[in-house]
Amino acid sequence: MNYQPIQNYGIIGNMYTTALVGLNGSIDWFCFPHHDSPSVFASILDENKGGYFQIAPAVPDATHKQLYWPESNILVTRFLTCDGVGEIVDFMPVGLREDQIGYHSLIREVRVVRGTMTFTVDCIPAFNYARDDHETTITPKGACFYSSTANLGLATDIPLEPKNKGVCAKFTLEAGEIAVFVLQGTEAGAGCGLPIKPSQATELFKHTVNYWRNWLSKCTYRGRWREMVERSALVLKLLTFEPTGAIIAAPTCSLPEGIGGQRNWDYRYTWIRDAAFTVYGLMRIGFTEEAEKFMWWIEERCKELNPDGTLQIVYGIDGRHVLTEETLDHLEGYRQSSPVRIGNEAYTQLQLDIYGELMDSVYLYNKYGTPISYQLWSQLRKLMNWVCDHWQMKDQGIWEMRGDKQAFVYSRLMCWVALDRAIRLADKRSLPGERQRWLDIRDQIYEEIMEKGWNEERQAFMQYYGSDTLDAANLIMPLVFFLSPTDPRMLKTIEAINKPPDKGGLVSDNLVYRYNVDETHDGLEGEEGTFNICTFWLVEALTRSGHLDQKRLESARLMFEGMIGYANHVGLFAEETGATGEALGNFPQAFTHLALISAAWNLNKALGEHGK
Repeated sequence: MNYQPIQNYGIIGNMYTTALVGLNGSIDWFCFPHHDSPSVFASILDENKGGYFQIAPAVPDATHKQLYWPESNILVTRFLTCDGVGEIVDFMPVGLREDQIGYHSLIREVRVVRGTMTFTVDCIPAFNYARDDHETTITPKGACFYSSTANLGLATDIPLEPKNKGVCAKFTLEAGEIAVFVLQGTEAGAGCGLPIKPSQATELFKHTVNYWRNWLSKCTYRGRWREMVERSALVLKLLTFEPTGAIIAAPTCSLPEGIGGQRNWDYRYTWIRDAAFTVYGLMRIGFTEEAEKFMWWIEERCKELNPDGTLQIVYGIDGRHVLTEETLDHLEGYRQSSPVRIGNEAYTQLQLDIYGELMDSVYLYNKYGTPISYQLWSQLRKLMNWVCDHWQMKDQGIWEMRGDKQAFVYSRLMCWVALDRAIRLADKRSLPGERQRWLDIRDQIYEEIMEKGWNEERQAFMQYYGSDTLDAANLIMPLVFFLSPTDPRMLKTIEAINKPPDKGGLVSDNLVYRYNVDETHDGLEGEEGTFNICTFWLVEALTRSGHLDQKRLESARLMFEGMIGYANHVGLFAEETGATGEALGNFPQAFTHLALISAAWNLNKALGEHGK
């Protein structure tokens, strides 16, 4: 096997875990049973050791296509040859009871729709990030894989043979014939589970299609680029963890921000910042139930404040606090990009901006969803008083710098947002609070940002006090109503950012870098791609300033429509885009998709509901 480009994958899932399926019919990433569980298939991180589950034509010259069944998270991988057309329908059934067939299963339905096709199958698990040995038992109805950390059964009517501690098979189908493979958890000694008949698989397929269509029918967005907005919503739903309402940043770990570089992180956790923005994105287009579940999760975290009265920036999907970071030196990393990291030491960092994102999402949820409880307000009130006491501390900032702490402008900005939303919420609901203190500190933060965050020489807001480096995070100022989108300082900051890097800006071919890695001491070596969320932030900033300048609005539309052209073949985005348009970083990325939703909503509104 060779490494597939990151953008060659689609994703399937069931709100407990996900799997990445390549254009070549191979599942190269699958954690079981949950998003943040150890991997079973991880060949995306080591093509030799990681494990994979591939079903593909036996001939090498097939044409490969991949698409989502409309309005669903069911993935169809199609193979076309002169002799026939075959396809794999990959999905995880959702909306089932525990006692129903297909519950928490991964189903691979292989069909031939024209002619004949011979397929090969390789299922080679590598439990616990390829650290655990396992035993393989082949039965007339499948195979069982037993390890010390997890057990899986592969049920099928196709005869299997042993291969490299896994199994393989070769079979031929004619038009209209179906073969089914079901991967599911099993108890030691309990067997592999019974194969699902083609008719049962078809019923589960229909049930899953109906589930996703019913869920998507709640979407209130009817504007331009609707298909991209709906695909983004479907991705965000996959990244939720149903038992707790937590939302992960991405389903993968250690996919590199630069090939061969060390910027490789584990994103299978719930960042307060990412999840708060995600709630905003989902609520904006009608998905209030997901926002409600996340608010419950937030309320639970607010009951577990650190001894110093703070929230962590990131938690496990089950709410756990400790996310110890370790490197897996036995894995070579995607295309030799090491180290491979699991866990995330960022849970120990101070990032003051999370209080602003949190309060903004709470404020919006209270406004457009359900009024928050007094208990939650009591916890938030404590946090706001902590912000008043500590907003002047230096921190690691939104980008989780592993260098020196700084007085980041974005962190100060979001402290302002936290207090501003707390004041608004208290007034709107007549809730008790230290209003005058919050008001005084809020105004103090505002004036300090305008004085110390502005660089007169560069005519722009800087990354941190005293620096002369731009930061795309400051594009959010008009989005959170800190500055008018047409304020001269905001327009000049947009203008400064919206220049090529060789002229001091952050924009290359309408794609936006988060900052200049050559100017910023972030504690890491290597380069990175443009940050997709930052591109959408620039679209929004231009959109909001465009109501007085039609050219800016036109630029926003061109930039947005150019950006959605960088989505992969099934509409998915990674964290970053490389110099030749390739996906970089963990994939797919919640942050990117929620920013797409927000940018589309605001741009569509600015262009007029019925305009061209």
